[in-house]
Amino acid sequence: MSGPETHSRTRTAARWIRPAAAIASLIALSAATGWAAASLASTTRAPDTATVRKALELRLPKTPITQIDCKGIRGLCEVASKSTLFYVDRAARYLVIGRVYDMETRQDLTAARLLELNPDLLTAGAPRNAQAQEASQQAPRAGATKVSLAGLPANGAITWGPPNGLKAVVFSDFNCAYCKKLEDELKAIGARVEERPISIFGAESRREAERVLCAPRPDLALRLAYAGNALANPRPCDTSGLDANKAFAKANGFNGTPVIVRPSDGAVLEGYRPAHILRAFLAGKPMPAQTPTTKG
Repeated sequence: MSGPETHSRTRTAARWIRPAAAIASLIALSAATGWAAASLASTTRAPDTATVRKALELRLPKTPITQIDCKGIRGLCEVASKSTLFYVDRAARYLVIGRVYDMETRQDLTAARLLELNPDLLTAGAPRNAQAQEASQQAPRAGATKVSLAGLPANGAITWGPPNGLKAVVFSDFNCAYCKKLEDELKAIGARVEERPISIFGAESRREAERVLCAPRPDLALRLAYAGNALANPRPCDTSGLDANKAFAKANGFNGTPVIVRPSDGAVLEGYRPAHILRAFLAGKPMPAQTPTTKG
């Protein structure tokens, strides 16, 4: 028998095939990553992390559970398993694998949380820009020059590090391999950094600088950018400070990155340096002997 009613039933069945296939794919994915398929059911009970932990231990016996948070994201419990995050419903019966984005703030919440749990996890990655990875830097010039930082606008800087740390102004590019290495060294000495992107690698670097500067948390976005993590496009903001950084760099002959300036007297140190040399330079002390920066 055929007719309008039969065709309607056929269309209805087809509409259900696609979601069913997607669910099957999710279950297969969870099994492939070592997480057994969780039972797909729902409940409206109040969150109880002890109950969630007990259910996870039963359903995912091979997955070590290091932390559970049912308060951060409405309707979901965030589960940390060593250096990995996943999500379950508040009865630990739905399993969600992937990233959670806040569309209002345009932020990757999963990446941000991973960074909070293990700051070295994301920053250990290499820059995603292949050009930057292969780019070379000339050996540092002998004898630092001095510049005046007066007039540089506050809206061109991303400030990070402990407020009582040694002060540094860094001109950088988020696609610069040496800038990423320098970030690690400055973190190691607890420096208070005013980072000013100058985008020497062109348009993509400029777009990345704008994503960082306009992010709800520029200091966190900066670390994600250096880790090679894709950043969402934030709401537009005033990026004229980036133009001022570029003009300043050009006027003072900064043709590469990174460039470190000691704010106390404007002394300039070009190129990547390890932590012990940075500490001496920023403290205004004689710098230890060093070998020239090689290509990287």
